[in-house]
Amino acid sequence: MNHTEPPWFAQRLAALDFECSDKVPETARIVSCALILVGGGLTTDTRTWLVNPGIAQEPGAIAVHGLTDEHLAEHGQPAAEAVAEIAKSVAEVVAAGTPLVGHNLGGFDLNLLNHECLRHLGDTLEGICRQPLTRVLDTMVLDKHAAPYRRRVSEKQGPYQMRTTAETYGLPWDESAAHGAEYDALMSARAAYRIGIIAHTPPEHRPAWVHRLTNRRGRYERFDDLANVTVEELHQRQVKWAADDAASYQAWLRDPAKSGDKHNPDAVIDGTWPLRPVQTGGA
Repeated sequence: MNHTEPPWFAQRLAALDFECSDKVPETARIVSCALILVGGGLTTDTRTWLVNPGIAQEPGAIAVHGLTDEHLAEHGQPAAEAVAEIAKSVAEVVAAGTPLVGHNLGGFDLNLLNHECLRHLGDTLEGICRQPLTRVLDTMVLDKHAAPYRRRVSEKQGPYQMRTTAETYGLPWDESAAHGAEYDALMSARAAYRIGIIAHTPPEHRPAWVHRLTNRRGRYERFDDLANVTVEELHQRQVKWAADDAASYQAWLRDPAKSGDKHNPDAVIDGTWPLRPVQTGGA
């Protein structure tokens, strides 16, 4: 570990979150964004965007974030203008070496932004940043690895969605504010901090719920894998963990005995993280 910088969770972080028009990052359009510089002993700096995507949203997306097409048409920035500003702001953060943090950031949000950059600016996100992304903290990947095998909370609340992760690490959750980009971005940064604190706490002093992560094979928590590493090292570990998780899910889907009515013998889950390859000829 580089001892000239604080532990990864105690550094200045750039929390990033989007709300968008549908659930597929390759086709979805940004409707709101928050980029929040937080931590590191400095004051919090919040920047937000409301975006008119210029297309009709999926009804399910509107039900989640509450931003109607009419509201966005009246109050939102033109998409090309907003995407240019967002990409420039992210590029400045990356150039400064500030780690990007978010929940499912490499699984969804960065890929959403990547496709929006191509759509409106004619270049990839890394092209605009003029360097590869190597300092990304994805709290979904970190949580899944450190505390695996969590069960769904309910039919509507999954085991690793933002609310579950936040509540697992003792953060209060305001459902009325959730699914707003600013709230979700800030909660991801707070979750990253809590995950990092546990990882850097001696195993015998970790919270009781961590000690309960056991099965017949013994303890299965893996917080030690997140301790005493640089941001770049943790980034590379997440690349592997995301790939391993995708491969495991793909195998599960292909196994009829395990997946039941979700069985898909031809399932292909791309575990590339934090940016998946762009298919030419797409939207």
